[in-house]
Formats: sequence, C-alpha cells, structure tokens
Amino acid sequence: MGRRPKWGRPVHGVLLLNKPAGITANDALQKAKRLFFANRAGHTGALDPLATGVLPICFGEATKFSQYLLDADKRYRSTFCFGMTTASGDADGDVLETRDASGLTEQAVLKAMEQFRGRIKQVPSMYSALKHKGQPLYKLARQGVEVEREAREVEIFEFELLSFTGGRQPRAEVEVHCSKGTYIRSLAEDLGQALGVGAYVDQLHRSAAGPFDEADAITLDELTEERGEGRAEELDHHLLPVDSPAATLPKLILPDDSGYYVRQGQPVMDLQVYRIGEEGDMVRLFLENGDFLGVGEITDDGCVAPRRLVSSN
Repeated sequence: MGRRPKWGRPVHGVLLLNKPAGITANDALQKAKRLFFANRAGHTGALDPLATGVLPICFGEATKFSQYLLDADKRYRSTFCFGMTTASGDADGDVLETRDASGLTEQAVLKAMEQFRGRIKQVPSMYSALKHKGQPLYKLARQGVEVEREAREVEIFEFELLSFTGGRQPRAEVEVHCSKGTYIRSLAEDLGQALGVGAYVDQLHRSAAGPFDEADAITLDELTEERGEGRAEELDHHLLPVDSPAATLPKLILPDDSGYYVRQGQPVMDLQVYRIGEEGDMVRLFLENGDFLGVGEITDDGCVAPRRLVSSN
C-alpha cells in the first residue's frame, strides 16, 4: 500500500491568536489549523479553557523555533476572588472551602502582595499540564489522583493591584508580568493563604507573550468570517515571519558562501559575531538577500555553529 497523502498544505509562519474562553489551547490550535488548511502546527504555551488572550500558533518551519516563545516572559490580567478555595484553583473547580473574608481590606492585599514579587517558589497545580511519569497532572487530578510536586522557582517581575472590591467575598483585579513556568492560579492560592481567607482565579487573560501583544492578535471568529467560502491562502497575510518566535535574538547576516556551509550543518567564521554577542549566545542567521537560515550559537573561536535550521526545500 502507498503512503497516505498528507492532509493540508505547507504553511510557514506565526499566527497571533486571541483565544476565546471555553475552549482549550489545543482546541484553538485545531480550529486555526483547519482554517489555514495547514499540515503542521503547534501552540506555544497552554491556556486553560477559562483563560483568554494571546496564544501564538506556529505553522510549519516556525514550529522549530517555538521553544523561544515557550521560554519567554508572559503578562496577564486576572481577577482573584477571596474567601473561597476550589479544587483546581480557578472558577471551573469544585468548591473546597468557603470563608467569610468581609474583613479583608485593600491595604492588607497590597501588603501581602509584596512577598510575591521577585524570585519566589511555587508548587505547580495538580491541574497543570506538567507531566508525571508521562501523564499530564490535570488528567491524574480528574481521576482523583494527587501526586507530590516539588516547588519550582519562578520570577514575578511585576505584580500590581488594579482594583479592589470589598464584601463577603472580595475581588481583586491584578496585573502580572512573570517568567515562564509561573502559574497564576498558584499565585492566587498562595496570596489567599497568606491572607488567611483563601482565593481562586475567576478570570484570566494573557495580554502578552514574549514580544507579542494582544493589540496585534486576531480572534477565531474574525478569521472564520474573513475566510468565508474562500481559499485558505487568503488568510496567509495574517502570518508573522518564521523567525518571529526568536525575534529577541540578535541578527547576523552572512555572505552566500558562509550560508552554504551553514546549510550543510558546518560552523562558519564571521568577524561580526563578537560585536553582537558572546560565546554561547544564540543568534538568528540570515543571508544578505533576507532569507532566514535558522538559529546558530556563537562558539569560542569566533565562529557561529548552526543549531536549528529551516528546511531549504
């Protein structure tokens, strides 16, 4: 029997999607993949069904550089509700405990938030996508299984209180700028514990991921309307360049002869390397005509060695 033909067309680039509430990040990925009729795609950091906002989706060759977005800082706006804890740490989980938090003040919240800035330790939620023996924690949690998780260090660059509403179950609107691996639901739970009243995430919106901002994101509804009965290619103008996941890396332009050897997987010497970085730094590699070659690493001998290349086919 012959090989089954591959579904979809080759699409290369990054779609900056504004994920709606009520679907998983993978659901959003599959919908976008169908709209673009793309044969290969991956998202760059999960968002819970409850969460909305910036979800960069990499198509084709751009998937090779998605790790740079997974490793990037993120920005969130969130609503924390005090006086209640849930199994999942958010509004979708079963209520575990309710307390009267009517005595909570804005000043108390501001004071408690101070200890959660800078480098802190977090215990990942059982409802996270982290894996235990190959199984995502959230799947184990849904089976009623809880496993021990080690606290992990993350960094909170900014943690600001936007508004506070008092009452039996007070609410706080917060803005967070954090490193990769930070769980906002864990931040809410830890803040609630520090205040002695418990807390959970009621709403969560990712406003930025790495260099990408929500102002430039498009929704699935907008894409669906634009596509209509037309061809998938008509959506391609929304795609950012293949190198955009690594846009924060310095740019190194190589002559054609050096580019030839890089494409063969060989290091090349270039006098520019130490002007733009140091040994061990990663750089984006381009030809003089603007073609993106991939990402390379500066070595100790004034060379740059290819580490991840786009296909030249």
